[in-house]
Amino acid sequence: MKNFGFVKVGAAITKVKVADTNYNAEQIVTQIRQAYKEGVRVVSFAELSLTGYTCGDLFLKPQLLEAAQQALTYVLAKTHSLDIIFIVGMPVLAGTNLLNAAVVCYKGQILGVVPKTYLPNYKEYYEKRWFTPALAWQGGVITLCNQTVPAGTNLLFQAGGFVFGVEICEDLWAVVAPSSYAVLQGADVIFNLSASNALTGKYAYVKNLVAQQSARGLCGYVYTSCGLGESTTDVVYASDALIYENGKPLAVSQRFCPEEQLITTEIDVERLRNERAQNTTFRSDSSLETQTPYSVIESTQPVATVSRLTRPVEAYPFVPQGEQLDENCREVFEIQTTGLATRLQAAHTQKVVLGISGGLDSTLALLVCVKTFDKLAWSRKNVIGITMPGFGTTDRTYKNAVTLMKKLGITVREISIKKACEQHFKDIGHNASVHDVTYENVQARERTQILMDVANQVGGLVVGTGDLSELALGWATYNGDHMSMYGVNSGVPKTLVRSLITWVAANEKDLPQKVLADILATPISPELLPAKNGKIAQRTEDLVGPYELHDFFLYNFLRCGFGPQKILFLAHHAFGKKFTVAVIKKWLVVFLKRFFAQQFKRSCMPDGPKVGSVNLSPRGDWRMPSDASVAAWIDELK
Repeated sequence: MKNFGFVKVGAAITKVKVADTNYNAEQIVTQIRQAYKEGVRVVSFAELSLTGYTCGDLFLKPQLLEAAQQALTYVLAKTHSLDIIFIVGMPVLAGTNLLNAAVVCYKGQILGVVPKTYLPNYKEYYEKRWFTPALAWQGGVITLCNQTVPAGTNLLFQAGGFVFGVEICEDLWAVVAPSSYAVLQGADVIFNLSASNALTGKYAYVKNLVAQQSARGLCGYVYTSCGLGESTTDVVYASDALIYENGKPLAVSQRFCPEEQLITTEIDVERLRNERAQNTTFRSDSSLETQTPYSVIESTQPVATVSRLTRPVEAYPFVPQGEQLDENCREVFEIQTTGLATRLQAAHTQKVVLGISGGLDSTLALLVCVKTFDKLAWSRKNVIGITMPGFGTTDRTYKNAVTLMKKLGITVREISIKKACEQHFKDIGHNASVHDVTYENVQARERTQILMDVANQVGGLVVGTGDLSELALGWATYNGDHMSMYGVNSGVPKTLVRSLITWVAANEKDLPQKVLADILATPISPELLPAKNGKIAQRTEDLVGPYELHDFFLYNFLRCGFGPQKILFLAHHAFGKKFTVAVIKKWLVVFLKRFFAQQFKRSCMPDGPKVGSVNLSPRGDWRMPSDASVAAWIDELK
């Protein structure tokens, strides 16, 4: 079993008794043991967790400093057999300088000490009264618990399968946080030992800081603050702990909780490294050139296998949940309509032509066209919708197409393709009773020819209806529905198409709700084979697989850069209750083979707006040779 690039981390909030280092040490040992049982590789505690943050002038007393060392010695002894790295906060004496420090430990050894860079000394904070900031102390080697260890802000630590850096509380609030340099030097994850007090509105700001720093640094960020037992003479601490990955929350503690807490989750280091490899801005940051290389402290911690995940795996990565879905749908639809409006104005035309089948994609494209013309204050009659019944057209889709166009007030045309296709079969010598790929593609190309020629007649643009998922699978006829003059859906995956239509219907009350509801309930089909008893005979998802799986594969393959085994692993977590591993693997093989084999269609795809983080335009996100081999990816699955 692999770990697929996942590392499990934790943030522990313990009960504290101010200046009672023996009690605090016992609480820390308990949490370390619990974290170890849960498979955590690195766990961090709050700032000055061995003594308590609110000791005040007691920090200047030798008794407290000696007690802190004895407490750490005790923790080291009690955890030396556990395969887990832990980070505790404590005051550390370095010569005549007292440091507010994070101490990184593993199996009875201190790996290194990282002092706090920025000491707050305003309002309720008086840290410079007791501590020396790291900027005023040059770092070096210190003796702690009878161990000679490296100390400084330029330290990184190698754990099982990843590299991490450490900063303390106020460091995150600085204009340029120390963690910004750490990630450029190779830190995959940052641990922040904090003691930020609770104030109205402050928590939201802290979450924004953590989110932004993890996103800017393309890293995991583990934030642990204090709470239980800290002095409340003037302020209160809320037991805040956060684990973020590239701007997104993975785990959050319960605020103002009266009990100790341990939050854990897996951080996807492989994805973070893939993001950095793609992001040329990150790779070429000029601040690296002025930096002295950080020292990486090696540990002997092995890479742990991961058999299951506790973090959520999004089954529908293109379709966010909750309020975010409404916001995303609104923005995607605005991108589509704005893109089309700009293209029409640049082309000096006020007419569009598109084929309306009664299916999802053409419905969304039609809604985009209608709302674009409304935005430009142009007549909807200049939107020319053409329904083109063929050998597989059913009454259901035909009626929905015609009704939708009439209800939207556009120009409706009906042009049957049957006679033209029959003539073409004769011209090329094809037996019309043989329902093969030629039979199907003749119909698709005849429809495209009609659209192009009508566009020439009226001086308009053919608006393409095909979506991102179809482009990925090559589920389009080359020089047929593959071609248009502007593809408004080219950046929209199939799972999002459905959500967009639902969203538009809910937000535009003048739309024909009943028709849209039936279109949403209609099986996806190109309707190129004769109907059976009036019903659709050709269901796309029976032939190429469920689009929900293909969109999941596409996102994780293209956006995240994952290999087939990891995609299969994640898909099993996301869809385990709906699809077996064998079924997922079957369709993953189909996805990979089609994705590679159909690149030639994407290499000459029409213009269309990018709406999300995944796009297949050869002028934008994806460049690939049409004759590349899929063998290595298939072999990995075997």
